[in-house]
Amino acid sequence: MMKIVNSSQIHNETTAGLPPAAPRKTRFQESWELLKKNKLAFLGLLIFVLFFFTALAGIILTSGTNPYFDPSTVRLQEKLRPPLSDPNLKTLRPEETPKLGLYLFGTDDLGRDVFARMLQGAWVSLTVGFVAVGIAVLIGIFLGGIAGYFGQNHICLHHILVTLILFIGVVLLSIGNMYLGLTCLITGIVCILYYLLMKKRSVKKAQSIWLQMLHKKAISVDTLIMRVVDIMLCFPSFFLILTVVALLPASIYNIMIVIGLTSWMGTTRFVRAEFLSLREQDFVTAVKALGISNLRIIFRHMVPNAIAPVLVSATIGIATAILTEAGLSFLGFGVPPPYATWGNILSDGKRFIFDAPWLTFVPGFAILIVVLSFNLFGEGLRDILNPKLRERY
Repeated sequence: MMKIVNSSQIHNETTAGLPPAAPRKTRFQESWELLKKNKLAFLGLLIFVLFFFTALAGIILTSGTNPYFDPSTVRLQEKLRPPLSDPNLKTLRPEETPKLGLYLFGTDDLGRDVFARMLQGAWVSLTVGFVAVGIAVLIGIFLGGIAGYFGQNHICLHHILVTLILFIGVVLLSIGNMYLGLTCLITGIVCILYYLLMKKRSVKKAQSIWLQMLHKKAISVDTLIMRVVDIMLCFPSFFLILTVVALLPASIYNIMIVIGLTSWMGTTRFVRAEFLSLREQDFVTAVKALGISNLRIIFRHMVPNAIAPVLVSATIGIATAILTEAGLSFLGFGVPPPYATWGNILSDGKRFIFDAPWLTFVPGFAILIVVLSFNLFGEGLRDILNPKLRERY
């Protein structure tokens, strides 16, 4: 009599002597293993993490009315002491004694502890870098997404005219001309409401030659945004930032905003290129066929797939923002006192480069190491997120 064997029994018998299949690795696990293989990128990540916790400790230990490390304590009798030197306890009050029992990085020309000032400067550099890049990334994703997704749409002459009227109204209000400013704003709003009403009714009738001219297509959205990017790239960024900062009141917030508003062009180009490629993919076509709104398509389906080059650009952009802030502080246009930054520590030390070289070397090497770590990590992140470059490691 023939014995009927179940297919599940055959599968169990054939796989009984085999080891269990390895669980499938997640994308994060694969990226982490590739990062560990790239020694320089992994070293950059370690230095970045160390810098982050150092900056976090700096804001905790150097802020408040009675900080643990006071970067503003003046000890004129202890000025220009070299690194690792012991304090002269006979000439110091108890509150002026360094907490570590020695001047780890020496003192400056006013006897202030350079180690405490470096701790405070680490937090300033980290804050400026992250906030400025955050502003640039948000603007870049917004403008790049519009240029890539709605780039084929055209702007008509009446769009430009209404925008110009609203802009003139805002400018007039800002300079104190309330009557003309409100008139321009009301006129612009009435024009927008009239256009929306006529578009909703979709009345097809003979229009005058003037209305036909106003509804004529002037320029595409993609062309307009990319020409603005080209114009912004024509200006030397550092000198543009220097000019704007010189006209504004000295503030750490102004520094962050100005750096962010002048460094969004690279992100815009990256996002636009990714959107132009993703817009023609099958999954976007399928989502459009389901009737999903444009905003959901952009932020739910396209932005996550276009974020990889933005992360690389943002990582390297943090290093650029730190360098820019240090350069502004070195020239005296950066974060104002009483904040200590690596740039103004470097600026104070240039007068004593032969008598007290540590005032130049300590902040200089700190800026070099941190910026180099961000660049190395950004390069490794680019290789990991690009499948064509993964086989290098």
